[in-house]
Amino acid sequence: MFTAEDLNTLLKEEVRRAIDQNIDRAPTAVALDGRVPFASAVATQVKRLQRAASKLPSYYAVRAVLPPRAYEQSSSEECAARKRLAGDAVLDLTCGLGVDAVALSRRFRRVVTIERDEVLAAVARHNMRLLGVENVEVVCGSAEEYVAHCEEHFDWCFADPDRRGERGEKLVRLEDCSPDVVGLMPVLRRVAERVCIKCSPLFDTAEAERLFGECSVETVSMGGESKEVNIYIDGATPVRAAEAVGVGRFEIEASRVGESGPILPPPTLDGYNYVTLPDVSLQHARLTIAAFAGVADLFSSSGVAFSVERPEGVLGRTFAIGEVLPFEPKRLKKRFKGLRIDILRRDFPLSNAEIAARLGVREGGAAQWCFTRVGEKLFAIELKKV
Repeated sequence: MFTAEDLNTLLKEEVRRAIDQNIDRAPTAVALDGRVPFASAVATQVKRLQRAASKLPSYYAVRAVLPPRAYEQSSSEECAARKRLAGDAVLDLTCGLGVDAVALSRRFRRVVTIERDEVLAAVARHNMRLLGVENVEVVCGSAEEYVAHCEEHFDWCFADPDRRGERGEKLVRLEDCSPDVVGLMPVLRRVAERVCIKCSPLFDTAEAERLFGECSVETVSMGGESKEVNIYIDGATPVRAAEAVGVGRFEIEASRVGESGPILPPPTLDGYNYVTLPDVSLQHARLTIAAFAGVADLFSSSGVAFSVERPEGVLGRTFAIGEVLPFEPKRLKKRFKGLRIDILRRDFPLSNAEIAARLGVREGGAAQWCFTRVGEKLFAIELKKV
């Protein structure tokens, strides 16, 4: 647990200088260096800042204070910056490290953010001073108490509920998280015109409509990894969207999601020149079929897309097709003998380790092969860069 004493130590001028002077050193070397004041605290902070260099580059640049749990649960700056909220005033119910509040400060004239932990609230205020953010008010208290007595009206209310229980266990149901935005929704709609809820990347997007009625849902990925699911309750026409940060976005009206379905797989894959591995954001949002309709042939919602021409503007990685081989391990062993291959798997019944064992190969080579199912048949497809 990060305490007031921990914070006071990190705010000492000699400690801040030591962190800056040792930022590029190995944390273990810093911890064992008798010349470094408060060496253990400095080493821990150096380690966390080094890890934050890509996730929170602005925080790294100013040598912000990063408490462990708050850092682990925070959005990356890149994900926080792309949320589709803007207006005059916004209420953020879940400050934490304050990354979302800082991003919102660039889109709103005024931000009020709530943090129930007094020490973490002080950390957020300190970091915002370092970052030069002046239009964010950090209020220490519970979100439930604040909205119950709030007389101000906001354009938006934003919440990223805490998904850890009292014993540190992961919480799955949104209703069990803190604050309980499902139970608070009538009050939140009184306080704000529109509400945005950030959910775990594991959140089942189909649950959103059950919990909140008409709403828009988007899944967000970065670097091929699911990062978050955002629910927008704003009175607009409901959409379902998938976004790969820095790559692109696919969006469709929610009422149209089921219009197109999988087509029957072909008896052979002859004639196809390209294969596309749909981005994980599409798969999580159950939008792969809709996203590739009229662009490429997709034979299952979790498989790969095949096309004659190279598809443009799709969310996914496209490769030229080299060899297409039936997945027959005994025969493939001869083809792959002595090779190291990069195994990419889509809608396939074996794990990467099981595929490698069956084929007698090691993972990690430059040669890329996709293992997938088309109908009832399993294939190994050589991927060539385009």
